[in-house]
Amino acid sequence: MTRVNIRKRDGLARTMTLEPDGIPPLSLPAVADCRGLFPSLETMRGTNLPLCAPLTMVNQFPPEEGLQPITIHPLLDNLARSSDCVMVAGWHTAMANPRTYGKWLVCLKEKTPPDTAWYAPASALPSNVAILCYSGFDLFDFMAVDLKSAQGRFCTTEGDFPAKSLISGICSCPGCAAGNLREHNRNALRQELALITWFIVQGQLRELVESRCRMDAAQVAVMRHLDQNYPFMERVQPVARSGIMRANSGESMQRAEVRRFTERVIERYVPPGTDVAVLLPCSAKKPYSLSQSHRKFQQAIGGRAHELVVTSPLGLVPRELETVYPAGHYDVPVTGYWDAEECAVIADIIARYFKKHPYRRIIAHLEGGALRVARMAAGQCGISLEYSCTEHLTGNLALNALDAALAGERKIKDDRLHGIISYQFNSDVDTRGITLRGHFPEVFYSRNNVQLFSLDTGTGMLRPTFDGWNLIPEGYRVCIDDFIPEGDILMPGVVSADPAIRDSDEVLVVGARALGTGRAALPADEMQRCRRGIAVRVRKIKRV
Repeated sequence: MTRVNIRKRDGLARTMTLEPDGIPPLSLPAVADCRGLFPSLETMRGTNLPLCAPLTMVNQFPPEEGLQPITIHPLLDNLARSSDCVMVAGWHTAMANPRTYGKWLVCLKEKTPPDTAWYAPASALPSNVAILCYSGFDLFDFMAVDLKSAQGRFCTTEGDFPAKSLISGICSCPGCAAGNLREHNRNALRQELALITWFIVQGQLRELVESRCRMDAAQVAVMRHLDQNYPFMERVQPVARSGIMRANSGESMQRAEVRRFTERVIERYVPPGTDVAVLLPCSAKKPYSLSQSHRKFQQAIGGRAHELVVTSPLGLVPRELETVYPAGHYDVPVTGYWDAEECAVIADIIARYFKKHPYRRIIAHLEGGALRVARMAAGQCGISLEYSCTEHLTGNLALNALDAALAGERKIKDDRLHGIISYQFNSDVDTRGITLRGHFPEVFYSRNNVQLFSLDTGTGMLRPTFDGWNLIPEGYRVCIDDFIPEGDILMPGVVSADPAIRDSDEVLVVGARALGTGRAALPADEMQRCRRGIAVRVRKIKRV
């Protein structure tokens, strides 16, 4: 019997403690002597089935019940329970076929309880362990690096090199100092896992994986294939983070958080009641309104048009959503050059938005790549653009031209609350009579001196009070059993949860004897399938 306590999630990756019988807890992700952790490994038979084996062969070797770790296979019935440790034998071969890597991983994850520890035997090297953790593996052994040592290969995060690299000065670990190749390789794996743990805690493992995988085409392909499985990857990604999202590679455009933002802008977001829009460039400073250029743009526009920011990788950011993750948190290399793939993706997003939300006038205050993208989008959806200028956007001539282009247009209500609610909760709420108090980022929304919402300073998302939840008629509810919570909601107390809930979403806890408001600690799907841990981090409880 083992116990698993998950501490921090970052997509499929987790930090956790694993407690095998009679052994002190082990913090994961980690590399360990797995034969010492699980004595049954010495006696297990028929576990090394090839992942690509046919069903007729797989059925001849059913897993033994009651032994840890539990063998799982894409074609086997899954015997795993919550808090088990599961083992995917032969996973070291999966990287050679990135397409099936993604298919196998999704298959195994969907039929295995989320609160299990995942062991990949003979798989981990300093150069690939980051993407293994990104794929949801937690526990590793030294077999792969020891094999490299036997082959005379010097392992680093960038790959493996001849053994003579031991004296090249590349590394100064104790193993290198002693001329011990085996000890260096083991140290390199331990050090990389320590770094991975830090990135998981920071919620930035994706950034590390994007940087690490550049030296291996197979790893890049694995990440791309996982991104193509958007429904699966989106479900496990938190809806908001408080740190910076670094979009430094082409793969960043396809990561689940970016695509989720664009899909919500097109499908959920409700724009203000105006038929005039102005397309603006992004800025290095986030939120955009804090930048000097956008202050000038806003002064010239004077509230007479709906402001839409054209940017990569997010495509289109309405002004109302500029504080919301990831719009208020991303960082990209600024070169002024947009490649063909980038232009095609962003143009498609803009075209889809204008097909869904038609405007009488669309004024482009853009230059360079952003202007090219806007023209491509206009051609795709059959709209006409007006141009206030096409260069030197913050100069007096350009700003005066933007002001003149909007002459005679009426002012519109600046209703950021309405825009964020539609994006965050998929609800079109009547916000008449709601007033704003405070200054960004300390912002509160009230009606008749009753506070309804506050703005989370880290994520830019709304935090409803109980009165605020009364304005949101449905969705984002977690139903609990008949008890009065005295703290966070644990898994056994959850009866049901709205399928739209994702990690870090604001939720309303609904019970027969109490209501609660707080933040989801994991997606709804995992709330239903886990048996241990926190489901909702509660901020406030009210008896009913």
